[in-house]
Parts: sequence; C-alpha cells; structure tokens
Amino acid sequence: MTHGKGVRRHMTAAIALGAMLLGVLAPTAPLTPRGSEARQAAPRPAGMRAETERAIERGMAYLARTQRNDGSWRTHGGQGNYPVAMTSMAGLALLAGGNTPTEGPYAQQVRRAVNFVLREANTNTGLIASQQEEQRSMYGHGFSLLFLAEVYGTETDPRLQDQIRQTLQRAVRLTAGSQSDLGGWYYTPESTNDEGSVTITQVQGLRACRNAGILVPTEAIEGSIEYIEKSANEDGGIRYRAGRGGPSRPPITAQAVASLNNAGEYEHPVAQRNMEYLRNLMRESDDTRVFRGHYSYAIFYAAQAMYLSTNEEDWAWFYPRLQDDLVSAQNDDGSWDDQVGTTYDTAVAVTVLALPYGYLPIFQR
Repeated sequence: MTHGKGVRRHMTAAIALGAMLLGVLAPTAPLTPRGSEARQAAPRPAGMRAETERAIERGMAYLARTQRNDGSWRTHGGQGNYPVAMTSMAGLALLAGGNTPTEGPYAQQVRRAVNFVLREANTNTGLIASQQEEQRSMYGHGFSLLFLAEVYGTETDPRLQDQIRQTLQRAVRLTAGSQSDLGGWYYTPESTNDEGSVTITQVQGLRACRNAGILVPTEAIEGSIEYIEKSANEDGGIRYRAGRGGPSRPPITAQAVASLNNAGEYEHPVAQRNMEYLRNLMRESDDTRVFRGHYSYAIFYAAQAMYLSTNEEDWAWFYPRLQDDLVSAQNDDGSWDDQVGTTYDTAVAVTVLALPYGYLPIFQR
C-alpha cells in the first residue's frame, strides 16, 4: 500500500514529537469545572443565550432518557440501526455538555456508553462496530475513536483507562491499515475504495487519538490531508471522491475544513478556499438551513469550521443563526428530528450548541 509523498515538515515534526512525548504518558487531565452545577456558577459563554442553555439541558435529558439498558443508543429513525455510531455521538454530546464518566448529572450515562462501546470492540481486528453496522462499519469505528479519545483523559479508573488505551491503539492500527492508495477510507475496512465522508470520520478520530497521547502513524495523517487536496474542486468545494469528477458537496466541504483545522492546517490553501465556499453559500441565504437535506450532518462540521476559524467574524455571524434555527426546531420532549433520527440529530444539536463551553479538546481553539 502506498500513500502520498508530499512533505509537511512542520506538521511531521509536531506529530513525531507529540508521539514521543504523549505516547508514553498518561492522558491529559480532565478540564474542570464540569457539569450543569458548575456552569450555573460560571458566566454564560459569550454569545450564548439563556434559551440556548435550556435547549442544551433539555437535549441532554432526552438522550439520558432514551439510553438503553445495555448502555447503547439506536438511531430512533428511518436510517438503519447503528448502535456504536449512535452511542458514540450521544456520548460525545454529553461530554460536550460538561459530563464525564465520574462528574456531572449524566456521568452514569457516559460511563454506560463507554462500557458499551468497549464491549463492541473486536480485540483481534481492532474494529469497533456491532454486527448491525457491518455494511457501514467504518462510520461507527471513526465516531467511536473520537468519543473514546475524548473521554480517555477524563477517566479516573486505572483499569478502564488502560482498557480504553488498548482499544484505541488497536483501533488506530485498523484505521491506518485500511487507508486506500489515495489516502482515504471507505465503508468497510477491507475495501480498497474511498470516499470523503468516511475519510473525514477517520481523520478526526485519528487526530483525537493523537491529542490524547495515542501513537498515530504520521503517514496516515499526511495521506489523509492529501486525499482532501485531491478532492478539491475549482469552486472551492469538496467532491464526494478523490480522483474522480463530480460537483462540490457542502456537507463534505464543511467536514474537510473541520479536519484540516483539527490538524492545525488553518492556513492551508484548500481550507481557505473551502471556508470561502461555505461563507458564500451560507450568506447568500443568510441562515444555516442552506444545508437542507443533510442539515444535522452538515452543521456538525460547519459549526466546528466556523468556531475554529481564524476569522472571528465567522463564528460571530454563524452562532446566532445556529441558535435561532436549532432552538426553534427543538421538539417538546427535548429532541431534534431533522432527517437521520432523534438520537443523531439531538446529539449533533447539543454538541454544536455547546461548543462555546470548550469541554471537548478536539474542538478547542
């Protein structure tokens, strides 16, 4: 298997140094204070409205009520049954709202989610996915990498901390070994194809793992960035696959920006063109609903892109409109239901609205 040979010396050096320093150390300490009580005692983040905080709390309460006895969440919609993916996304939302496996009003739910995802991890192959997800297993695998890596530094039980570390190490090897010749990934680890949406889930998962001190092969990160470069269109957007033609897709473009930002490539030419593409797209309609048809999927990444943008005006423009759209769309039971299903849509809404809390390291400025 081959990967792109482009060299980014500053990034390679940072990754190598991070691997040497972080790969042998304990995970980073949890951010404090956390949980709803701590938030009530602290000033509300700039730009966040009181009704938005209430929406976040109601969304987390809905997720807590709908968690199954085995610790999982299912789709709760018409898009199939993906328990590892849904559990990872719901768990991530509870983390974003200030909970950990030991702190916060939903600590128990986070703990049960972690245990469920760990049980679904294959200790032989490294794949984290349930049998129900076998046709799209790399989605759940990527989201679980992100969730477990974010929870790793907050875990206080040495036994579970070690189990998470070993699970992530095996999962990273599976991801790195499944990368295509072009630097991307596809729906299943044995496939030799690739496409943009799965690729971004792996990139973000790998970056979260590296940030948590898990050794990640440098060439996997470099190859994935080159895959994004090969997927760029002249209009600034990103198409579905590298090496093929096709129109730019706004949701995948938002994913690409978020991933490049996570990699520290804020000034990357592709990231800059992607951001301009998204700015123009959204400002033409003056709201975030320009992503109709893939709204939750798109805003999960668009919000990250705007929040991490080096231009503060991007977030100042985006977040008020995001609050308008999401708070008004919340259901009476605290859920959101855009297209995929209430678990996914609620998890996304809670996570992006809670970005200003700054609890998730992968999304910190």
